[in-house]
Amino acid sequence: MDASTKTQALPVWDVFTRLFHWGLVGAIGFAWWSGEEGGMWMSWHMIAGYAVVSLVLFRLIWGFTGSPYSRFKDFLRSPGFTLSYLKQVLSGKAPTYTGHNPLGGWMVLALILLCAVQGITGLFATDDIFTEGPLTSMVSGDTASFLTSVHKINFNILLTAVGLHLLGVVYHQRFKREPLVQGMIHGRKPVSDVHSHPALAPFMRGAVVAVIAIALFGTLYWIG
Repeated sequence: MDASTKTQALPVWDVFTRLFHWGLVGAIGFAWWSGEEGGMWMSWHMIAGYAVVSLVLFRLIWGFTGSPYSRFKDFLRSPGFTLSYLKQVLSGKAPTYTGHNPLGGWMVLALILLCAVQGITGLFATDDIFTEGPLTSMVSGDTASFLTSVHKINFNILLTAVGLHLLGVVYHQRFKREPLVQGMIHGRKPVSDVHSHPALAPFMRGAVVAVIAIALFGTLYWIG
């Protein structure tokens, strides 16, 4: 998008995508804090984990059925295309994308998958003393121990990915003057006139997917 092109603020991120984003931020943040606190907070830590798993399920389904800019096919590009975009970034000539740019798109997928691993392994994790996931009894002690180790190691990888994601946001917000944070709050972004069609959310479809995710949360909470 050329900087001289007239722009207008149009809806890009639908309400379901925004609720997912901030819900996941809250769930991961609270899970981190409660896990560090331990003790009586571990029951809340597990509830936050159920929320993470449920939110990930929602986003995976929404990535195929959601509004245009929330779909994986809109922002997952080939490795070659992504590398070319990286070269443009380094040269200071990278174009602006209405939705996620190629690097941001792969980071979104990486974060979703890391959150999935974190949440799912937590369902089988155990501290061998007071706390264990709702599905720990379904696997052997060795398997539970292995998944607990993965749960701990993966969280450090997840934190690293989150840090890289935040650096990318700062870069676009500060240096490219793209209001990414604001856009994820109210859903609008300044876009070129050639992208004059707003990304309307299929509300009923979103409601159905949300019910599926809520049902999973309820099931995990009941089992736990």
